[in-house]
Amino acid sequence: MKTLVIAEHQHNVLSPLTANCIEAAHKLSDACDVLLIGSNLDTLQKDISLLPAINTCLLVDAPALSHPIAEVYAPIIAEIAKEYDAVCMSNSTQTKDILPRVAGLMKTSPLTDVIEIIDTETFKRPIYAGNAIQKVRYQAKHKLISIRPTAFKPKAHKDPSTPAFKTVDVTLPQAKTTWVNMAAAISERPELTAAKIIVSGGRGVGSQENFKKIESLADRMGAAVGASRAAVDAGYVPNDYQVGQTGKIVAPDVYLCFGISGAIQHLAGMKDSQTIIAIDKDPDAPIFKVADYGYVGDLFEVIDLLQASMATS
Repeated sequence: MKTLVIAEHQHNVLSPLTANCIEAAHKLSDACDVLLIGSNLDTLQKDISLLPAINTCLLVDAPALSHPIAEVYAPIIAEIAKEYDAVCMSNSTQTKDILPRVAGLMKTSPLTDVIEIIDTETFKRPIYAGNAIQKVRYQAKHKLISIRPTAFKPKAHKDPSTPAFKTVDVTLPQAKTTWVNMAAAISERPELTAAKIIVSGGRGVGSQENFKKIESLADRMGAAVGASRAAVDAGYVPNDYQVGQTGKIVAPDVYLCFGISGAIQHLAGMKDSQTIIAIDKDPDAPIFKVADYGYVGDLFEVIDLLQASMATS
């Protein structure tokens, strides 16, 4: 099966999600091709060479492609994808904008949020906020697949690829969309989806002022800060903290959560974490059903004890 991976990058830095996509693509074929779209791609070519089992890296390089405008990227991907049996991309915010457009242009249906590839035509994906797993038989001529990155963690490899780099000439579409700017939150904390430790708070934290205790603990631990939708809706934190079905999907080594009851939408975004530690005053909170360790009690007492312990260690 001839497979293509769409590489993601931002500010000339290759997204770690690309390695997850390549890991998924290797379930379909022993090696794959990678498509890089953007402007001034020299640095990214070096990063691609460090990834395993890549045959060819296709380059579409033009100043007009310096920003990921879906209206511009989608026709380029659709044209190149016609030469492949399967196209893999991550189920990220960026590709959620691009993939449906590509599918529409190719007159096919995409398969999204794949968590397991059984064979070249059989896949698994979560439905009902992760409460059920759907097994899908997908027989499209050109398969368009988005994968849940946390389900395909890259394996350690000794030898980098020596891919051939091939520049592809395409006609750039005349877009009606104009790039204005990108405003990103500036933080010294780890990025939420890539963090090894996440400290999260929910409605039980009680207020924006109290949430500062969550942030202080996270900073001392070198962790990222997350939140439930209830905490975001209550105005405790901005929405880029949100973990869950309508927020960010995470799978850190440790997920430490305070005052989160465990609504199914939140569980869908963090249940793949390696170790889940939950603190909540309600012994019947659903979060305890997925937690590896749980404590029923006052979350602020636990935070103070952890802070004191780290201060003396």
